[in-house]
Amino acid sequence: MMPLVIGIDIGTSGARAVAMRRDFSIAGHSAVPLDRFGGDGRAPTAWWQAVKAVLTELLSGIDRTAVCAIAVDGTSGTLLPVDAAGRPLAEPLMYNDKVDDGDILAAIARTAPAASAAHGATSGLAKALRFHHLPGIAMVLHQADWIAGNFSGRFDVSDENNALKTGYDVEARRWPEWIAATGMRMELLPRVVVPGEVTGALTAEAGELFGLPRDVAVVAGTTDGCASFLATGAAAIGDGVTALGSSLTIKILSDRPISAPRFGIYSHRLGNAWLAGGASNSGGKVLAQHFPLARIIELSATIDPETGTGLDYYPLPATGERFPIADPALPPRLAPRPADDADYLKAMFEGIAAIEALGYDRLAELGAPTLISVRSVGGGAANPAWTAIRRRRLGVDFLPALSDEAAAGTARLALMGASRAGLL
Repeated sequence: MMPLVIGIDIGTSGARAVAMRRDFSIAGHSAVPLDRFGGDGRAPTAWWQAVKAVLTELLSGIDRTAVCAIAVDGTSGTLLPVDAAGRPLAEPLMYNDKVDDGDILAAIARTAPAASAAHGATSGLAKALRFHHLPGIAMVLHQADWIAGNFSGRFDVSDENNALKTGYDVEARRWPEWIAATGMRMELLPRVVVPGEVTGALTAEAGELFGLPRDVAVVAGTTDGCASFLATGAAAIGDGVTALGSSLTIKILSDRPISAPRFGIYSHRLGNAWLAGGASNSGGKVLAQHFPLARIIELSATIDPETGTGLDYYPLPATGERFPIADPALPPRLAPRPADDADYLKAMFEGIAAIEALGYDRLAELGAPTLISVRSVGGGAANPAWTAIRRRRLGVDFLPALSDEAAAGTARLALMGASRAGLL
């Protein structure tokens, strides 16, 4: 019997689960939408219902007695306060919720180092400070922490990746003393471990609920973004991953941390390496403003990616850019417009490819390694013409992504934990 591990991803729209063998091959996968459980996806009860549903579906198609480890990823910067039993005490603050308390933001701005990811209205620390005076509060947890706690019964532990935006110092590997100066009660912050470390085992209740052995290890997970990177198979210094969704996001594995608050860049720690990256406002959203998806597919089939249009576009859906140019007043550049729709689309593809190349160059300027390869995920990765234009522009190997499922990346962490615990 070949052992299996499970990775669970709680995203913005649903839950996904992947069962993985020790050779990284996928034994099964499942997905359920959050809206099946009512509300807008903000309720922890809906998260757990979605996890129960997606895991039950996954287990129905695999040998559940072969499962030896589980890990969870969640949306970065989503926090909730809990009591000593892990019961939520208030509605969570989601990854994109902003804290509008000027005193909280001023306290962080005054005390946090300039390079800290705890700055800003959406930071985990700002949200923790919103919660820390609640009666009966025992801990402030990240979304993945709480889900994992429902498996292990431990509601006092987090991982280095989720804790980063809450102020955790990933270089010193500790909660820094300056956090207390913001007014935060330090005893409410969870113990932080390395992603992939075993933090406990299934409770009797969880084992019975899912029909799993009690000795299944619960392994520290990560954020959804880090999990997506790990899922691709990128593992060498200089490996890059480009996500072509509604926006353009690039990440590179570095041998040193990169921090540039002006560009919204900070580094997650992955073992002895670092994951640095940035997000442009360009991407699929601007394409969708001009052409429906069916028309993009139709026009793309007529594009010759080996020739250039000679146009110099900077496609943006609206005024303002954050990376690789930090300028809230930067206007879109989409003129002159060719008469032919295919040429217009091609020029936008070229413009976004140029932004991608500038992004990797910017990271190198800031200290990241030279790009050696790119793996692509997201809807745009399936467009052959765009891919060929990007390959020509970047001039590096384009490698296949092993998976574009964040849950597969989290399953890799579960494998790591299971291996360290001697369960494989």
